[in-house]
Amino acid sequence: MTTTKSHMRREVEEIPEATARLLDGSGKALADAGRGIRERDPNFIITVARGSSDHAATFMKYAVELTAGLAVASVGPSVASIYGAKLRLNGSACLAISQSGKSPDIVAMAESARARGALTIALTNTADSPLARAADYAVDILAGPELSVAATKTYVNSAVAGLALMAHATGDEALIAALKQLPEHFSKAVACDWSPLTSALDGHNSLFILGRGPSFAIASEAALKFKETCAVHAEAYSGAEVMHGPMALVGPKFPVLALAARDASEPSLAAAADTLAAKGAATFITSTLAKNATALPHAATGHPLTDPLTLIVSFYAFVEAFARHRGLDPDTPPNLRKVTETI
Repeated sequence: MTTTKSHMRREVEEIPEATARLLDGSGKALADAGRGIRERDPNFIITVARGSSDHAATFMKYAVELTAGLAVASVGPSVASIYGAKLRLNGSACLAISQSGKSPDIVAMAESARARGALTIALTNTADSPLARAADYAVDILAGPELSVAATKTYVNSAVAGLALMAHATGDEALIAALKQLPEHFSKAVACDWSPLTSALDGHNSLFILGRGPSFAIASEAALKFKETCAVHAEAYSGAEVMHGPMALVGPKFPVLALAARDASEPSLAAAADTLAAKGAATFITSTLAKNATALPHAATGHPLTDPLTLIVSFYAFVEAFARHRGLDPDTPPNLRKVTETI
């Protein structure tokens, strides 16, 4: 008996190839935009995005703040599209991310940012889109067609493109070299077996997903995918924040997934996972530093900024299988469509 793969599964398996295509086919565009950022020498950066694209922007916020010394703020698209506010953006750069490049509110905010003095860079999977035309620099993330409603390879390529922009802007040769190795690491990440999570999630309709720093952005994306594909309510928290009010929800067997990267936050996230496990939570972590939480396999990349991205690839492979385990079609979540255009 043969089982037809879902679009989502095929697209997860295409991530290594899609990333290689981005780095090769849009390499010049990324270098040119990075040089444009370096020449502008911005005082701060704003991001404009929604959904999975906004989680890629959050990932970039941490990456830029940790390495480039620039503050990054997410600006709500409705500031321009609904409220018509005119921000003072002289001396800034604006990073707008949208898979389709068509959502009116994203386009409106990008146009407003450019008109108000920001150097504007668009990351989109649609080269000739309104967003691409509205920007000073447009980068085609070259993920290829994505048929599943749940974004996977477009999210990863958006994040990789953002890292490449920053690497070129700052002359970070170590990061550029690490990016070139990502297709190989992503292939290993797809093969990581997270099936032990399945039995811990059975019978539960809510869980916490933890991260810290760049991996908090990954946790936010993972929580969205649980909601989209599995009809499971997942909330992303910092490994520090979860110790406050959210701790009240943790009881025996409550599922917790901690997404730890090989960076400065790993020890603290392992400690948080162990604290939750000691309270009876069914806690899993992508680290060997925890003593009480169950370790999940991970594909380490050797660089603290690329390491979190392999975690989301492994997660995508798991959550697609978990959706089917629950009898759901991960490609067609109820009430959702592939392109959402908001005003």
